[in-house]
Amino acid sequence: MKKAHEILIRSQLFGGLPKEHITEIEKIAVGKNYNKGDVIFYDGDDGIGFYLVAAGSVSVYKLSPDGKEQILHIVQEGDTIGAVPVFSGKSFPANARALSKTHLLFFDRKNFIDLITGKPNLIMNLLALLSMRLREFTIQVENLSLKEIPGRLASYLLYLAQEQGNKDLVKLNISKVQLANLLGTGPESLSRALGNMKNKKLIEEEGNHIRLLNREQLEELAERGKVAN
Repeated sequence: MKKAHEILIRSQLFGGLPKEHITEIEKIAVGKNYNKGDVIFYDGDDGIGFYLVAAGSVSVYKLSPDGKEQILHIVQEGDTIGAVPVFSGKSFPANARALSKTHLLFFDRKNFIDLITGKPNLIMNLLALLSMRLREFTIQVENLSLKEIPGRLASYLLYLAQEQGNKDLVKLNISKVQLANLLGTGPESLSRALGNMKNKKLIEEEGNHIRLLNREQLEELAERGKVAN
């Protein structure tokens, strides 16, 4: 397992900070381990702190009144969970569950706020992270409310390509069932959408990777919900 210091240096939130700041942050980090399926916190729990994923992955999700699960986002190594309540002083707005054996670093709200006071570089990193989260939710709301399933899938694949910094090949770090959940559909509908994209030579599946064969038409599908014949 990587040491906390190395994890902090490579994380999205703390990467690029001066060495002395990393050392201070490391002192207030508390390691926590979870097995696959363990709930980290529930919707409505007090936002007493936030988590950094040191290893593994976490699903952040909401439950409808009838118990249907809607994944909001999948948090991978180096990213954070529950940062917003730390600054709003409110409860967690969703549930979080480990998708695999997961190691987290926990930061107590009071200790963290005391630490960052007077550190503008760290505060700017936090603002960038929260802005990115807002962008993710904006894209997801648009996809779920305005687009059909093929458009949602195309949008998500293009989003992954941008986030992973690879123009033509994206890696799916979640199962097809979880991807369907994330897109607000069922596994059968997702399979049909993937099949149609492959038949039209828009994508090609390579294990847990998807190669984007025609970005122009994928962008058209994401934008308009269809591609020109």
